[in-house]
Amino acid sequence: MSGFFEKLGTTLEMIKFEHTLFALPFAFLGAVLAADGLPTWWQILWITVAMVGARSAAMSFNRIADRKIDAENPRTADRELPSGKLSVGFAWAFMLASCAVFVVAAAMLNRLTLYLSPVALASVLGYSYAKRFTSFSHLLLGWALAISPTGAWIAVRGTLDSEVPILLSLLVMMWTAGFDVLYACQDFDYDRKKGLRSIPARFGIKGALWIARLFHFQAFIVLLILYLVTGLGTLAAIGVGATGALLVYQHTLVKASDLSRLNAAFFTTNAFVSVILFATFGGAVFLK
Repeated sequence: MSGFFEKLGTTLEMIKFEHTLFALPFAFLGAVLAADGLPTWWQILWITVAMVGARSAAMSFNRIADRKIDAENPRTADRELPSGKLSVGFAWAFMLASCAVFVVAAAMLNRLTLYLSPVALASVLGYSYAKRFTSFSHLLLGWALAISPTGAWIAVRGTLDSEVPILLSLLVMMWTAGFDVLYACQDFDYDRKKGLRSIPARFGIKGALWIARLFHFQAFIVLLILYLVTGLGTLAAIGVGATGALLVYQHTLVKASDLSRLNAAFFTTNAFVSVILFATFGGAVFLK
């Protein structure tokens, strides 16, 4: 039994299960905005299952696709596949099972979510090969996370009938692209050496930091537009202000000459952004 739990823990570590926190609150916010209140418990259950399934599939496929690259990179050589803690065959089985869970969850929500499930899977899986072809793969990762709030809106309403989920998705896309550019700075030397494409590899760390700031500035502008469109009042305005402050703070932690606080910028502040927006915009819906 202990072996089972050990393998489960290793699998959860492979897919960085705890990072689901980044995207799940945005999906819940999309659902709350769509329902103009609390969605049904059935919808909440299957939206959660769909999110976990999609992200588990995406992360396991990413680890499979990158296993040889990870083995050569000192920062990632100890990951579960290159180190042999998990087999490639197990990773494939887990990925396919996660895809199946996602499709079942989509089918349990409504017909449109089921029809769109292949598009969603293609988006979250396709990112893994993007850095072989484009330096702007960060935007494709942003797109992969950004479909979650619009998907949750469709899960609740069965249609896409408002600009609100599109704005929320655009916010997530630019926010994600910005923090992924920051994260990619730590692989600057390796990516250039191996010919892998990324914004830091193409523009240098200093240029990449400015591009990350631009992406986050765009995300904040979209957040302001979302606030004005929804008209959710004071609590949502507090969320806008807090998010802006966190974005600014994130960029004070990282300098071209000092990336030592990158993990604090990436993990701590990003986890707070999604939770704050869900709490403030979602809370404002219930107050209204």
